[in-house]
Amino acid sequence: MHAYRTHTCGQLTAADIGSTVRLSGWVHRKRDHGNLLFVDLRDHYGITQCVVETDEAAFATVESLRSESVITVTGRVVKRAEGTENANLATGAIEIRIGEIAVQSAAEELPMPVFGDQEYPEEIRLKYRFLDLRREKLHQNIILRSKVISSLRRRMIDQGFMEFQTPILTASSPEGARDFLVPSRMHPGKFYALPQAPQQFKQLLMVAGFDRYFQIAPCFRDEDARADRSPGEFYQLDLEMSFVTQDDVFAAVEPVVAGVFREFSTKRIADGAFPHIAYRDSMLWYGNDKPDLRNPIKIVDVSEIFRGSGFGIFAKAVEQGAVVRGIPAPGAGSQPRSFFDKMNDWARGEGAAGLGYVIFEGEAGKGPVAKNIGPERVAQLKEISGCKDGDAIFFACDKELSAAKLAGFARTRIGNELDLIEKDTFRFCWIVDFPMFEYDEDEKKIIFSHNPFSMPQGGMEALETRDPLTINAYQYDIVCNGIELSSGAIRNHRPDIMLKAFDIAGYPADEVERRFGGMLNAFRYGAPPHGGIAPGVDRIVMLLADEPNIREVIVFPMNQKAEDLMMGAPAEVTPKQLRELSIRLAVPEKK
Repeated sequence: MHAYRTHTCGQLTAADIGSTVRLSGWVHRKRDHGNLLFVDLRDHYGITQCVVETDEAAFATVESLRSESVITVTGRVVKRAEGTENANLATGAIEIRIGEIAVQSAAEELPMPVFGDQEYPEEIRLKYRFLDLRREKLHQNIILRSKVISSLRRRMIDQGFMEFQTPILTASSPEGARDFLVPSRMHPGKFYALPQAPQQFKQLLMVAGFDRYFQIAPCFRDEDARADRSPGEFYQLDLEMSFVTQDDVFAAVEPVVAGVFREFSTKRIADGAFPHIAYRDSMLWYGNDKPDLRNPIKIVDVSEIFRGSGFGIFAKAVEQGAVVRGIPAPGAGSQPRSFFDKMNDWARGEGAAGLGYVIFEGEAGKGPVAKNIGPERVAQLKEISGCKDGDAIFFACDKELSAAKLAGFARTRIGNELDLIEKDTFRFCWIVDFPMFEYDEDEKKIIFSHNPFSMPQGGMEALETRDPLTINAYQYDIVCNGIELSSGAIRNHRPDIMLKAFDIAGYPADEVERRFGGMLNAFRYGAPPHGGIAPGVDRIVMLLADEPNIREVIVFPMNQKAEDLMMGAPAEVTPKQLRELSIRLAVPEKK
């Protein structure tokens, strides 16, 4: 017989009754029934109930065990007593009569229990993550993550993609976030950077003629934590393709993403291609570039209806360049006055002056706004918004981006308050036609708005003849239920176009050559048109596991301060190590 186990703790069934077996695992919980002591023995695969009587040799050892001690039991498989079967367990028809027991590792008193669903502070959970990972829900999340990655890998290989690993130590590049820097011992005063993404390397693989590349790539960004973003590091399904258009990338990625969601979720996914929504339309209709399409509300521009109207606050603002966004509220006409007051209070809490509204009832409508603009404009509002009697519409008036932001938040709040959000559904879309450039109000200059390595729509002619702020790029995002899963682009593979684009963004040619010389030089020796994307693995698993926080699907996450409480990182290093790296610290004084 094997030293530790003949079976796992999720394997035995009624067919094994009468057999002598050996199991190893953790003491999940104990239950004392007087002359009988029950132990639920747990391993990675499941739980098996074991039992010992008070007059048996193993009883004293079992009685002394703390939860989470690791033991090996040997005994006979017997049928559970009538009425004590557990249909929730794969092993629920049987139990083990303990004949022998060996304690492999005795557990000390636990800082947090593994059995049960009680919530514990994040600090304790992260410090004792190895215990947290034993708990069923989190354990299953990590198993799901492994299966999702295996499925992604299989689907990519089936499409003819080849997996390559790109460097972890590389040079700093302006990807849009802070780099993690690694000092070089051999080159004093110089630093490597951990890759924010394998962007340049995967493009160089296309130049090298590999045609279709992918990897489950680690990426490193020194940025703050969010519910859907882990500080420090994350993983993405990084891919690149040669001789492709934007639509070719979409056709390759959609079956991979949709296939994984269908494989690991019972929620509904619409058949057919993901809808395409232009960036400007998304900002107008949904108030952001990450729309949750489960919400049927579509924001409308009603600025012209208020221009010259009797509602002086909006009329004056429109004349001064503001816009008015209308957020329909289907069925809200039947809501009490308190509903509208609460929406106004909420808007003020968001820093806005409030939310005006009109309730559609008859020709004149109801509410202060309706009284001031008159029946004709109320009818125009009704028509442009698609509303009907019994509906209402709220208004956000401000500069374009501020109005869009408030309207987007209001759309989400109204959708939740009125229970309009579609249940048990994943809705995907592509956001396309992102602006190539934007104006930085703080720096007072034009900068890249998304990815500096993207191909501008219209190529060199657009860069030379058009206002940069009117140029779109071949850039695209996948969004699912209001969460951005991925950004991608058709790349700029022409050195002349790249130098011109960077020049518009304030990078002189010599700086571009210095910072991206490796890629630029490669492009001068024949670069194919190419493009790619990189769906976030952590976010995919978070959605599939129906978890609100990304830390619930990462094995060893950091806390919100980018600290690893379990391993004690980041940590101070010795003076000797600093001398070897030619580094002298200038740590700010604590206030």
